[in-house]
Amino acid sequence: MKFKKLLIASSIIASSLVSQVASAADTIKVGVLHSLSGTMAISETTLKDTVLMMIEEQNKMGGLLGKKLEAVVVDPASNWPLFAEKTRELLAKEKVDVIFGCWTSVSRKSVLPVIEELNGLLFYPVQYEGEESSKNVFYTGAAPNQQAIPAVDYLMNEIGATRWVLLGTDYVYPRTTNKILEAYLKSKGVKDKDIMINYTPFGHSDWQGIVSDVKKFGSAGMKTAVVSTVNGDANIPFYKELGNQGISAQDIPVVAFSVGEEELSGFDTKPLVGHLAAWNYFQSIESEGNSEFIAKWKKYIKDDKRVTNDPMEATYIGFKMWAKAVEKVGSTNVDAVEQAMIGVTVPNLTGGIAVMNANHHLSKPVFIGEIQDDGQVEVVWQTADTVIGDAWSDFLPSSKNLMSDWTPPMSCGNYDVSTGKCSGKM
Repeated sequence: MKFKKLLIASSIIASSLVSQVASAADTIKVGVLHSLSGTMAISETTLKDTVLMMIEEQNKMGGLLGKKLEAVVVDPASNWPLFAEKTRELLAKEKVDVIFGCWTSVSRKSVLPVIEELNGLLFYPVQYEGEESSKNVFYTGAAPNQQAIPAVDYLMNEIGATRWVLLGTDYVYPRTTNKILEAYLKSKGVKDKDIMINYTPFGHSDWQGIVSDVKKFGSAGMKTAVVSTVNGDANIPFYKELGNQGISAQDIPVVAFSVGEEELSGFDTKPLVGHLAAWNYFQSIESEGNSEFIAKWKKYIKDDKRVTNDPMEATYIGFKMWAKAVEKVGSTNVDAVEQAMIGVTVPNLTGGIAVMNANHHLSKPVFIGEIQDDGQVEVVWQTADTVIGDAWSDFLPSSKNLMSDWTPPMSCGNYDVSTGKCSGKM
């Protein structure tokens, strides 16, 4: 009798374990790694909601490989070391198949060693400084040659700027981007005395002195422009102080790389009217795909006043490409999906086609837009065609000879064309 009971108990336990394994196998886990609190929540919360919307939509279409997608959401709270901890949690504990996340480059840099160690897959949807190419990361935001360089060209050629203020938040993206821009400006004949560079911490709020310095710098009789890599909620007091000191877009135009429709929806837009933003997508762009996306977003978020923005499109493109690659290989295996991603195409939201290139960067159009009083952005310039993202800048001595190609036989993120060698795994 005892033996029979033991067999029954063992059978129940075994059935339970099989059921748990089968249940786990019936879902594909999607990690969502965005700050829902702290200084970057103003930008990142929307991207969390975008991923959840995409998951819901995919599940309504039957999921992937006959399995439902399950979101695993964590909050790294704008705390850069916590991003690494949460990534380890997602990969080692939750066993997610893919991660969509990060905004700042310092958060991505924090995540990178963990995702490479555990062979995870990260889709990074925000403009960044380049100078990186990892086998485990797909960069769906803009590289400098898809945003920063075209923005400077526009200011130089269309606005006639000859004096430059490079303002940034003090972390890796602004510092590296400005290093590239400084080298680019000098290659165009701009002198040291005509370049002013300043950095402020995250969440910086006292802009009076800095804006006063910008105003003084711009009073030398030469057309002056500000290139802003200020990130997060520090933008609100920055633009407010521009207005307080009477600096209009006609006097000293500001082009921003981190201010889009979502951030503008929380601003008093009066001080921003006429200033510029450089992105690869604006909500105001007319296309059938964009109209459908905007309608889906407003319905999902249950708020007709909510807006769309560039990192949302980059998230959308990355998600669609990942799903397509998974279907192609019939698996969520990271190594198989990584190779299947290369060459994948999906329609972007601006009427063209997004292509994932061998360097894990997209081909993207570039748009320059003027900020309007309703918080939308009117396009004033765009590239004739898409631009392939460049992982390594042509304007820095340390990277001008490097290229990235993750297809065999090269399979290298930083191949040195001058030596014919791969100088590392990234």
